[in-house]
Amino acid sequence: MQKIVIDAMGADLGSKIVVEAIKDFLKDYKDVQIIVSGKKEELKDLEGLVKIIDARDVMQMEDGALEVMRKKETSMIKAIEVAKKGEADAVVSAGSTGAFLTAATIHLKLIEGVKRAALVSPFPTRDGSSVVLLDIGANSENNAEQLLQFAKMGNIYTKNFKNIKEPRMYLLSNGTEKEKGSPVIKEAHKLIKEAKFKGFKGNIEAREVLSGCADVVVTGGFEGNIFLKGTEGTAKMISGLLKDAFKKNIFTKLGYLLAKSGINDMSAKMDYKNYGGALLLGVNKVVVKAHGSSDSRAFYNAIRVAYESNKKSLIEKMREELK
Repeated sequence: MQKIVIDAMGADLGSKIVVEAIKDFLKDYKDVQIIVSGKKEELKDLEGLVKIIDARDVMQMEDGALEVMRKKETSMIKAIEVAKKGEADAVVSAGSTGAFLTAATIHLKLIEGVKRAALVSPFPTRDGSSVVLLDIGANSENNAEQLLQFAKMGNIYTKNFKNIKEPRMYLLSNGTEKEKGSPVIKEAHKLIKEAKFKGFKGNIEAREVLSGCADVVVTGGFEGNIFLKGTEGTAKMISGLLKDAFKKNIFTKLGYLLAKSGINDMSAKMDYKNYGGALLLGVNKVVVKAHGSSDSRAFYNAIRVAYESNKKSLIEKMREELK
């Protein structure tokens, strides 16, 4: 039976959505034990269902590396300590991204040989599938060797989660030609090519990432996070434009009724809540960062990402293939 430890505090909507997500998850998955770190009075509904660790302090959204070293009694640090001691296989939090990733790296350590950890998440594509993008924000600066390692980790992740023998891999750049890109991108292209990934196709522009032509897209954390935020913003804008268009008059409202099914399908494909959280690849435990604004469904799916990662022995495969 696998064990997952959860930081119940720090989400924008509070611990209530975490409690609801855990209760729903335990109804669907019987082969998992959950440990929850947080204020015990807010976790009363979980008594008898999970192990509760009382934690009085909460890591704030603006907290970073310095606070990680100082705030040792927070629910987040206590949850990570459980995983560090070997009492849990995975840790999940919707708290401060910077603090969570820093704490996970410091306490759980990088897998031997890994230079930098990377955040990875699937993005919906036009053909109804998904593309894996990494790094989407664990780092603010990366060199070519680190991008090569991200390519290796992304390849392992995609082979196991999407069951693709030879994932189609691209390097995010400002042009498809190998001569395009920053000095780091040009060097990374050379290194990935020399590593002889069978599925490496070269560079890809941002506008083609979600077209369905790629299974893995490699990028530095700074650029990846800009892509992530830009994609979220574009989706939000399109959603707003569609609503405004259909509210224009009685005829457009009737048109909405006819198109409602298709619009709902599109919304479901673009909804981040269906994808759960982002995995931090490269550390010695499964670490899942749930979206700060998660509702109970999104947090449920973040727990599911942790569960499935353990089920597929992702960390063991990372250690083996990154030797």
